[in-house]
Amino acid sequence: MYRRSLLAAVPALLAAPALRAQGAFPSRSITITVPFAAGGPTDIINRLVAEGMSRDLGQPVVVENVTGAGGTIAAARVAQARPDGYTLLAHHVGHASTATLYRRLPYSVTDSFAPLGLVSDAAMTLVARPDFPAADFAGFMAEIRRQGDKLNMAHSGLGGANHLCGMLLQHAAGTAMTGVVFRGSAPAITDLMGSRIDVFCDQATNTAPFLRDNRIKGYAVTLPQRVPGLELPTTTELGEPSLVMSTWHGLYAPRGTPEEVQARLSAAIRAALKEDRLRQRFAELVTTPATDDRATPAFHTRFLAEEVARWRPIIEAAGQYAD
Repeated sequence: MYRRSLLAAVPALLAAPALRAQGAFPSRSITITVPFAAGGPTDIINRLVAEGMSRDLGQPVVVENVTGAGGTIAAARVAQARPDGYTLLAHHVGHASTATLYRRLPYSVTDSFAPLGLVSDAAMTLVARPDFPAADFAGFMAEIRRQGDKLNMAHSGLGGANHLCGMLLQHAAGTAMTGVVFRGSAPAITDLMGSRIDVFCDQATNTAPFLRDNRIKGYAVTLPQRVPGLELPTTTELGEPSLVMSTWHGLYAPRGTPEEVQARLSAAIRAALKEDRLRQRFAELVTTPATDDRATPAFHTRFLAEEVARWRPIIEAAGQYAD
């Protein structure tokens, strides 16, 4: 135990002299590693945050997209980076699920990172093909229970937000549908509109334009509160409080990053989230900026541990693992 504690402290001990030598933090550009492709919701959200952080910190904050393996390649890179605050990870709810979804990881989801603060929350929407027979949420759930694996459910890969939401939906319904994997939300929605796929659970960011045009059917949003601009009830008010999730995003530094650097980065996140331009773009993306109390290391650390514990039994019950 003593040896392990000593080894864990080494990165911070190495980083401290370098930080003192280079003066006030930051003295050069900072890289935010995004584990998903450019142009997707996670990328867009964190580029907006990076712009605001750059203005607050007085140094460039750039985004690097490092894709693959459900975000674990990017996370491993940041976990192994020098803990000096210049290499960060941006990740969503999938970071919590990888603790169970991947049984062999080169890092610990909770112990290899210093959470800096949550960034945003986006509602998930329960949607179906335009000719799906259910008229309301109760009928939607009844149809899923009745047809089970005769229904096709889209998702964009193990550990993605829509995959997790799909598992949560099946867990609540007490049945399993047949999963169909797509290379992203856009082709899945295309097949949903064409009635080649039956059911999908995806971010309102992606589904809102098609719901407003009635090109797909919407049944509920998976948040306790309604989403402005979407005429959909919440799963909580419909009597399914266990069917609640959001695609939340947060920023992380490597474990061992000095506390004063963590505090400075966290303050920059909160400053970015207050900018009018960011808030306007977030509204267009149907996502909500994190409040000041959630955009802190202390809250983010507790929240991550709770999310890891929450997803573990759901993934284990589904028996779906990525390795």
